Amino acid sequence: MGFDLDALSAAVDQHGTVARVVIADVAGSSPRDVGAAMLVWNGGQSGTIGGGALEYQAAQVALSKNGISRHALGPELGQCCGGAVTLLTEHYTAETLADLHGKTIIARGPGTRPLAVQRLLDRARAQGQPPAPQLHQGWMIEPVLRPSRHVWIWGAGHVGRALVNTLAPMPDLALTWVDTGRDRFPDAIPPNVTILPASDPARLMAHAPQTAAHLILTYSHELDFQLCHAALTRGFNFAGVIGSKTKWARFRKRLAALGHTPAQIARITCPIGQKQLGKHPQAIAIGVASQLLTLETKGESAWTIHSSASRA
Repeated sequence: MGFDLDALSAAVDQHGTVARVVIADVAGSSPRDVGAAMLVWNGGQSGTIGGGALEYQAAQVALSKNGISRHALGPELGQCCGGAVTLLTEHYTAETLADLHGKTIIARGPGTRPLAVQRLLDRARAQGQPPAPQLHQGWMIEPVLRPSRHVWIWGAGHVGRALVNTLAPMPDLALTWVDTGRDRFPDAIPPNVTILPASDPARLMAHAPQTAAHLILTYSHELDFQLCHAALTRGFNFAGVIGSKTKWARFRKRLAALGHTPAQIARITCPIGQKQLGKHPQAIAIGVASQLLTLETKGESAWTIHSSASRA
């Protein structure tokens, strides 16, 4: 979680003055963690600090209020969480945003920066590890959000579009979307999605990070196969292919003939999704999103490199 400077910049470009409300501290139970934020402008908002009464009240006053406020969720707002939340509300314009561009950590607060805050920032930079969002001696410290997990989606058909719509709101995902022509993609592309039209998509696999997750679901079985071969050659964290058990049995045989071992081939998941959810594109997308999120809950969010080529 971090300061989504890109989203804030886009909102300011479109709406002018934008209020950013971030959870600066929590005590006890809270609907969201420290660092969760929402943007509010005249006539709209995006993001969430947990929904319900806290978010509703904060959104109502966001454009007329600056600074820190504390809220007891039970006594004050009637929420069942029972904890207390500290919110920081700040207003941003094109002029104030200019000072933030180029920074990797955004630290702000009253008066001179405390020595303890400076030491925390120096230690984070020296170790190459961004600090967790936190309120420290009255200063709010947040790393600028940089998507840390790469997901490559191969195919812009019904399932590909459902996957992009499902995964795009996840702020820590960098999505790359590949198909054979620009006309295969919808007109509206989410801001954190990079589209790559390519007449020979399999050649792009060599440019994907070896820690990426690949979701292969093109209109062509042969193209799906070539992408599986390219992924096994390149290395990946996760790879899944849309299809049936029969399709995958044929793919396994052909991939083995190209020199990939059974253990290497078994790392590709086919079919993707969760069978019990059904075959509707959105149901497949939900199942696949669950698979990717499960990697994180199992402690595999580092997305370790698994390269078939290096094992050969």
